[in-house]
Amino acid sequence: MAETYPKETSNTVNRYKHQDPSIPVPVVLPMIGQIGHYPSDQQPHCYLHGYVSSRLMNLAASPPGIPLCVAATKLDGFVLTLTPNTHNYNYRSAILHGHGTVVDDESEKLWAMQLVTNSVVPARYEHTRVPPDNAEMASTRILKFRIESASGKVREGGPEDERKDRRREDVLAEVWTGVIPMYERLEEPVGGPYNRVGEVPGHVRRFVDGENARRWTYAVEAARKAAPIKRVKREDEG
Repeated sequence: MAETYPKETSNTVNRYKHQDPSIPVPVVLPMIGQIGHYPSDQQPHCYLHGYVSSRLMNLAASPPGIPLCVAATKLDGFVLTLTPNTHNYNYRSAILHGHGTVVDDESEKLWAMQLVTNSVVPARYEHTRVPPDNAEMASTRILKFRIESASGKVREGGPEDERKDRRREDVLAEVWTGVIPMYERLEEPVGGPYNRVGEVPGHVRRFVDGENARRWTYAVEAARKAAPIKRVKREDEG
């Protein structure tokens, strides 16, 4: 029998419900965002799209903003090795640290909305009913995340086992090793219930075909690379 947990303010899955700020745990939110360089700024920022009444946007509306961490991971393959201990993934990941503030300037807000929309499908913003109307502008907030530090980690390549196992012919003869490339495939676009456009637009078709080719190529090429070389620790690293 599956175990159930009592419904509390901390686990209510509803973006309109505010979590209890007294609970001393990090809050992780799935959001849509994109890094871009607004013309009047000296450096790029990460722009996040959200709802006007969300707790995150309310906290970020007060100076000096809110400290945030933005993270993303992309899985590219399953690395199968000789022993359970050395199994791995091919992946790409990044983490950003900084502070977020709400965009008040309407020109920058529109610019950011276009940036975020086109990060979903290129040129999508220009192929929709634009500009957003007053109600849409009022219900949407854009969080401008100032990147103060960042790091990335990538794993590409084939299996990597210890020499003691690679020397065992009995193990090599029985255990298959290699990489299963993994990528998200975009299928044929499916029109919505009130869609009246007969043909799939060119910008959508180009995105689907181009993304599938790009994702397949990266996952397969990553699987065919040599295993990464382990970095030797320096003495001052302990």
